[in-house]
Amino acid sequence: MGSVEVGVRALSISTAQDHTGVLVAVGDSGPGIDPAHLERIFEAFYTTKSSGVGMGLSICRSIVDAHGGRLWAEANKPRGAVFQLTLPGAETELTNPIQAAAHRA
Repeated sequence: MGSVEVGVRALSISTAQDHTGVLVAVGDSGPGIDPAHLERIFEAFYTTKSSGVGMGLSICRSIVDAHGGRLWAEANKPRGAVFQLTLPGAETELTNPIQAAAHRA
């Protein structure tokens, strides 16, 4: 949001839980993400920042995946981006091989 010069800078964090697990959403009122790049931002070494390395989101997604979850981004309204992740509940069957192995140990 540092590039937003005019207007309110807002950051929202929300959580929800149901029988399948938890959802965490982090939204901002920054410049947003070009819709054509929404999946690319999770690729290793891809960055939209002049000083970025492009590893942060790739690492985050691999950690969430390893725990049986999902991480994605979408546009926030009226501007900005929302990053959301889901993680399964403790009673959910562990289908990710890494997570299942760790649970058995």
